[in-house]
Amino acid sequence: MTFIEYFLVAAFLFFAGSMLGWCTEVVFRRLFTAKKWINPGFLTGPYLPLYGFGLVGLFGISQIPINTGSIVWDKIIIILIMGVVMTLIEYIAGLIFIKGMKIKLWDYSNRRGNIQGIICPLFSFFWLLVSIFFELVVTPYVMETVVWFVNHIAFAFVVGIFFGVFFVDLGHAINVTSKIRAFAKKHNIVVPVEKLKLSIKEKLEKLEKLEKRGKNSLL
Repeated sequence: MTFIEYFLVAAFLFFAGSMLGWCTEVVFRRLFTAKKWINPGFLTGPYLPLYGFGLVGLFGISQIPINTGSIVWDKIIIILIMGVVMTLIEYIAGLIFIKGMKIKLWDYSNRRGNIQGIICPLFSFFWLLVSIFFELVVTPYVMETVVWFVNHIAFAFVVGIFFGVFFVDLGHAINVTSKIRAFAKKHNIVVPVEKLKLSIKEKLEKLEKLEKRGKNSLL
């Protein structure tokens, strides 16, 4: 693969991973944690950079030349590396936000075997499943995707718009998180973003109910 092909793959995978990751997190929170429709992460739009970087990382690992003499063992080693790297990415990202930004984007403190509430065996297992799917199902079609991507300029334009909106959103998010960081640092706390968003959502729902009652009483 040429440099431009690697770049196109990375751009496409970051786009796809960020969007699919956001959808997955929204559904997961609705069904298992918050029990409400809530926007995960620290950005406003429907994307999570962690998954985008993760998918790009998986592709990079899939290109590592491993030759044990057995195709099966080659696949197993690659998949295990992928699983470990994905867990490591999750841990580093969580640590950066907690230590640097005083923000906790997720919390596994109530799950067994967790480390600092950032990673846990259950989600490391999920990352391993993602790695298996990527290596066995996605990787064989990466080059076909690149060729399709290059030959469909309209879709390339969509990806370009995505990155334009993404960077604007990122700038806004950095401004907001810097204010949250200043507040958290002043009070020596770490702000759990999901609980904060859930609290705001519940208060807005209560206000909407009060407004409806007020309108009904006037009628």
